[in-house]
Amino acid sequence: MTTMQQIFVIHGGNAFDTYEGYLEYLKGKQVALADLDYKDWKHGLQSVLGQGYKVFTPRMPNGNNAKYLEWKLYFEKFLPLLDNNAIFVGHSLGGIFLAKYFSEEVITKKVKAVFLVAAPYNTASQHPLADFIFPEGVAALEKNVDRIFLYHSTDDMVVPFSNFKQFVEDLPHAEIRVFEDRKHINQEEFPELVADIQSLA
Repeated sequence: MTTMQQIFVIHGGNAFDTYEGYLEYLKGKQVALADLDYKDWKHGLQSVLGQGYKVFTPRMPNGNNAKYLEWKLYFEKFLPLLDNNAIFVGHSLGGIFLAKYFSEEVITKKVKAVFLVAAPYNTASQHPLADFIFPEGVAALEKNVDRIFLYHSTDDMVVPFSNFKQFVEDLPHAEIRVFEDRKHINQEEFPELVADIQSLA
């Protein structure tokens, strides 16, 4: 009996050092009804990959004012339910979450790969992402997972390309994909990610 390859995808979000900062963000945020129907590559990943894969896309707690501890507690409820050799994909804040978690925690299951898409790299002295920070970098990530893939676009206006360079410095064995015109990689299709996932079969 063939088991399906499990893929656990964590979306992006926002994090604030203070509640007041979060309220200011809400006051200034521009919205449109079309945003409610927005779909990107995460929503279509299952249909593109097809049979042999099972994609999970949970909604992490309080995505617009995320706290690392809350995400960690919720994420750890799923880990015992996943098979060995699961694949984890994190976009934006989801990427920094996976990098932090898998570099700081004791991992009891084998992780086939971690994919970090347009992920911020944050230390206490850099742009504030509340408690989503790397006190000692993320070099330990290479010890806890088999493969690491990094994706970033040079024209990303949300997460500066310099963040990607810091990941590359910490993770010299990671496989890197650099784009020039994908901005924050929110497109409907992401064929490079799909191809890299399929290459692990």
